[in-house]
Amino acid sequence: MGFGGVSGGQRRGHVMLLAGDAAVRRGGVLVAPGVNVAALAMVPADALLGCGVPADMVCLEGVRDPNTVLARLRVAVGAEGPLFVYVSGRLTADRRGRGHGRGRGLFVALAGTTAASVRYTSLPWEWLLGELRSRTAGETTVVVDLVADKAAWPLVEETGTLPGLAGLTGVEAFGVVGGPGAPAAVGGVSGYTRQWIDQLRRAPVRPSNVELHVLAAGSAGLAPGTLVVPSARELETRSVPVPVLGPVPGPVPGPAPVPVFVPAPESVAFAGTTRVVEAADAVTGAVAVVGTEDPRARLHALAVGGRHTEADALARAWERWVVERSGHASAEAVQCGEIRADLARMAGDFASATRLWTAAGQARLASQGPDAAEVQDAAAGALYCWTQLKDRAGALELGPALVGLLRALPSLDPDRLRLAERRLETLRTPAGAPYGSRVVRS
Repeated sequence: MGFGGVSGGQRRGHVMLLAGDAAVRRGGVLVAPGVNVAALAMVPADALLGCGVPADMVCLEGVRDPNTVLARLRVAVGAEGPLFVYVSGRLTADRRGRGHGRGRGLFVALAGTTAASVRYTSLPWEWLLGELRSRTAGETTVVVDLVADKAAWPLVEETGTLPGLAGLTGVEAFGVVGGPGAPAAVGGVSGYTRQWIDQLRRAPVRPSNVELHVLAAGSAGLAPGTLVVPSARELETRSVPVPVLGPVPGPVPGPAPVPVFVPAPESVAFAGTTRVVEAADAVTGAVAVVGTEDPRARLHALAVGGRHTEADALARAWERWVVERSGHASAEAVQCGEIRADLARMAGDFASATRLWTAAGQARLASQGPDAAEVQDAAAGALYCWTQLKDRAGALELGPALVGLLRALPSLDPDRLRLAERRLETLRTPAGAPYGSRVVRS
């Protein structure tokens, strides 16, 4: 497909979207790569590339031969213009493999890959790295949305990263890797990929890749333990600008988004006019920056760094500003509540997370209807957090509102409603069986 913006047709971009094998556990799909690729393919190639050059897009799904993928990859890498490579699916390892210093190699499972056929039917991770190393011209972006199976997860967990990506010269690499216990995907498209797409569609000016990654990872509702590449801490350590999009609501001022560094919490400054408000409820005295900028990147950095009180204080200050500007029922205010819900989940405050997710689901239900993906996601988030709540009185207090929300969603998985109703009934029975041991992944 071609796009304007260059003359002479001498320089072309290339987009390659690879859907590997799905990751499935106990009948639940942890990542559906074909769905992810189909959704990403609906985004114009120039938006993925970040420039207006003519571009080719290739989608690979259902491929069984790793040599076919390698051939396509070589064509893409050989293009002189910008390159965008997306890989989604199951990350695996050869259990019988032997390595010298490197250990067992990692592979991207393809259609039909089994534990016994990993070496013959899947794409070696080193092949991908090798082709990217050979790239000599043009901007290169790699995005991965993977789930590591039981064979691969120890290798990923041991290093805390995806090997080789950080050392690729001239390559920007971003993504997430869930573990074998990751929750099942809700609504088909996985959270990180969905948020990447949403950010591209929403922003009046295309955000930078770092912006897209930080905002997508911070808004995706990632399961605890998910590997984020690079993490917010790594970005700060490497002095990479962690920009903030803003304002909310309203368009981004100026011709392009302005990248800013995230400094220490005692002195947080943003490019342009800044309104700094002391958060009265921040017991640590953290400074909350609200008003002219969207603080989601900062919130994510605080949360993943374990500074949950500061993150909550900043989120509350931001929510107050949004409510004053747009009202309690506004879409922006509801989104603030969802962000606070996810921050509470990350902090282990499942009671607050349940209450906030339930309220967000009720608000979205009133304005969007029961079949909206955002309503379904909020309900699933509330249910998951409620099942993690061990306090009987708290769970009993929050249960009726949650069950009422689930009953209002006829297209939701009926097993979720049945489980919530059974748990609420057990909580109401003094002699009921112990609760809280059952975990629901949403």
